[in-house]
Amino acid sequence: MRKFVVGFLLCVWCSVSDAVPARVGYIVDGDTFAATVKLDGGVDVSVRVRIRNIDTPEIHGDCEYEREMAARARERLGQLIPTGTTVNLDNIKDDKYLGRIDANVTDSHGRDIGDVMIHEKLARRYNGGRRKPWCER
Repeated sequence: MRKFVVGFLLCVWCSVSDAVPARVGYIVDGDTFAATVKLDGGVDVSVRVRIRNIDTPEIHGDCEYEREMAARARERLGQLIPTGTTVNLDNIKDDKYLGRIDANVTDSHGRDIGDVMIHEKLARRYNGGRRKPWCER
């Protein structure tokens, strides 16, 4: 049933042009967080949100540098969108992982969180395809 609800929610979101408010639950890593969205009728749905068009280092990365940068990115994302705050999601699309969506994320001040992460060199632009490594080979 939960998979159905998440799938239904994604279909509804994909047809909505306005931003959808979501309450931040917890930070997964530098480009993903858990959120709760309140649907009509007072139904809360929990989803993971991947910030669209950015890539951050992986927590279990290939080298010490990547793992350190991943920790910094996760910490900074937590500062930008602390647990319990409301963010706006737009340009929402289904993600390759069930229960996760991709979305542009803005905070209550209208700042694009992905752009902030890129500007602070904790993320880089990503438009799909093979990711560039964070470790030098």
